[in-house]
Amino acid sequence: MPYTRACRSGGTATRRAGSGPPALFRFRKPRKSGSTNSPQDPRRQPRGRNKTLKGTSRHMAQNTSMEEFEALLNESFEMDTPAEGSVVKGKVIAIEAGQAIIDVGYKMEGRVDVKEFANPGEAAEIAVGDEVEVYLRASENARGEAVISREMARREAAWDRLEKAYAAEERVEGAIFGRVKGGFTVDLGGAVAFLPGSQVDVRPVRDAGPLMGLKQPFQILKMDRRRGNIVVSRRAILEESRAEQRAEVIAKLAEGQAVDGVVKNITEYGAFVDLGGVDGLLHVTDMAWRRVNHPSEILSIGETVKVQVIKINKETHRISLGMKQLQDDPWDAVSAKYPLESVHTGRVTNITDYGAFVELEPGVEGLVHVSEMSWTKKNVHPGKIVSTSQEVEVMVLEIDEAKRRVSLGLKQTMRNPWEVFAETHPEGTEVEGEVKNITEFGLFIGLEGDIDGMVHLSDLSWDERGEEAIQNYRKGDVVKAKVTEVDVEKERISLSIKALDGDPYAEAIGGIKRGSIITVEVTSIEDGGIEVEYEGMKSFIRRSDLSRDRAEQRPERFQVGDKVDVRVTNIDNKSRRLGLSIKAREIAEEKEAVEQFGSSDSGASLGDILGAALKGDDD
Repeated sequence: MPYTRACRSGGTATRRAGSGPPALFRFRKPRKSGSTNSPQDPRRQPRGRNKTLKGTSRHMAQNTSMEEFEALLNESFEMDTPAEGSVVKGKVIAIEAGQAIIDVGYKMEGRVDVKEFANPGEAAEIAVGDEVEVYLRASENARGEAVISREMARREAAWDRLEKAYAAEERVEGAIFGRVKGGFTVDLGGAVAFLPGSQVDVRPVRDAGPLMGLKQPFQILKMDRRRGNIVVSRRAILEESRAEQRAEVIAKLAEGQAVDGVVKNITEYGAFVDLGGVDGLLHVTDMAWRRVNHPSEILSIGETVKVQVIKINKETHRISLGMKQLQDDPWDAVSAKYPLESVHTGRVTNITDYGAFVELEPGVEGLVHVSEMSWTKKNVHPGKIVSTSQEVEVMVLEIDEAKRRVSLGLKQTMRNPWEVFAETHPEGTEVEGEVKNITEFGLFIGLEGDIDGMVHLSDLSWDERGEEAIQNYRKGDVVKAKVTEVDVEKERISLSIKALDGDPYAEAIGGIKRGSIITVEVTSIEDGGIEVEYEGMKSFIRRSDLSRDRAEQRPERFQVGDKVDVRVTNIDNKSRRLGLSIKAREIAEEKEAVEQFGSSDSGASLGDILGAALKGDDD
C-alpha cells in the first residue's frame, strides 16, 4: 500500500504498491552535530536516568539504524532529479480513459491524452511498454502527479531539429493539415508552420484537397522560435526540381525542332504545352495563320499537339512554341490571288473604332478603314454598318507584303451616289426632300441615294434676307428646290428654293442697260434719300442724286406713290440692285437738248432751249 515520506520541500509524492523499498529523495538534510533538535542528541534524554545494559543495547541498535538511514539519505541526494521545463524519457505503463499513464522515472508518473501521440489526420499509435519522450512541465500537481506533455516534447524536439535544418538550408518533411486565412498550416513533426497560398505551387492552386495530409518536403523561409513563427514554402522545392528537370529537357531541344506536347493549361493569351517535364508557351498568335480570338477555339486541355520550337532562352529556360510554323504560309500567294481593284467576298472577323477586319481566307485578313466603308455615312461607328460574321463584298485597294497588310474598300463595290445623282438630276431639275438639319448658313435637304443637298441662306427667298427666311422652316419639313450645282469630287449638291419662282431680278432688268431711263415709284422717304421700286425690285436714290439743282435735293419734295423718271447708273448683279439717279437723268437731258437745239456758248438758258424743243415737238 502507498506510503509517504518527507520531501525536500516538505511535500509528498506517491508510489505504487509493490514497487520495492522506498526510495529516499526530496528529504531534508540532517542537521549538524550539536543541534539540540537532533533525535540522537543525548542532551534530550532525561537526566539521572540509569544506563543499564538493556538501554545500552537499544541505544547501539538505534545508532546502527540511523547510520543506514543517513547513508541512504546521502545516496538519494546524489541522485539528479530532472529539471522542470525539460524533455525526459518515460515508459507507458497503462492506457485508460483516453489517457496514457507514463512513468518518467524518479518514482514519478504523469498522464497524457492519447490524441497527443497522433499525427495530424492520423490515428494514435501507442501501446503499453512503449518508450516515449515527454515534456516535464511540473514535478507534481494537486494530485501529486507529474505534469507532462507529449505535444510540447515533440515541439521542443522539432524546433531543435528545424533550427539545424534552417541554418543548413536543408529541406524538412511535413504535411498540410489545415487551412487558414492566406494559406495553410503544416505539421513539421511536432511544430506547426504557416504555408502562404502563393508558396503552395508554381501556379495558383484552386483545389488543395489532394495535398492535404500528404507527407512532402518543404523549405523553411523564415523562423522565429521566441514568437513561435515558422514560414515554409512548397513552391521553392518544386521550382528547384523543375529547374533541374527543365535543364535536362532543354538540353535535348533545338530551335526549329518539331516535337509533340500535351496542352497543360489554357490562358487568354495562349496555352502551356508540356514537352515532357518542361512547359513551353504557345502564344495565341502562333497557333494558326488566321485570327484566333481565344486559344480554346482550337485547343483543349489534355490534347496532344505537334509544335515547333521557335525560341529557347538558355538563361530563363523559357521556350516559345508555334503551330502555324508547321503549315504553309498563305501570304506567299496573296499578290497573285488578290490583285488590286479585284472584288472578293469575305467574312467580318473583328470590328474596331477605326474599321473592320475582313477575312479573305484562313490566315489572310484585310482592314476596311472606316473612311472606306460608306459613301454617305462619314462619322458612324463601323459596328453600325457591318456586323461580326457578316459576309461582305470588298475591293482590294492595297497590298503590303512586308507588313502583311491588305487594305480593302467596302464602298468601292457600290456606285458613287453623287455620280448617280449628277447623271439623273442635271442642273435645273426640281427635287423634293425632307429638311434634315438647319444650320446658321442654310438648310440640308435629304435626297435620293441617302445623300444631302444644301440650300444656302441666299437661296431661300428673293424678298427676305436669309436670316429671316430660314425662320420659316422646321426640321422634318418637306420642301421643293431646284438643283443649281453638283460637285461629285467634293460630294456637294447645291439647291435653291427661291429659284422655283423664277428670278424677278433677271426678269426686271431684261432689256435695261446702263444709261436707260425708267420710271419708278416712290415707296419711302428718308433723310438720306428716297426708296423706289421698279418691277418689284427695291432701289435707293441718295439725296445728292435727287436733283441737278442743290436746292431741289430735298427728299420731302417727294411723296409716297409719286412716279419719277430716273436714269440707270449701275447694274449690280451680285447685290441684285440698280443704281438710279434723277440728277443723272436731268444732266443727260440737258446735254441732249443742247446738242439738238443750241450751244451752251450761245447764251440761251436751259429753259429757252427746252421751251424751243417742246414747241418744236408741238408743231
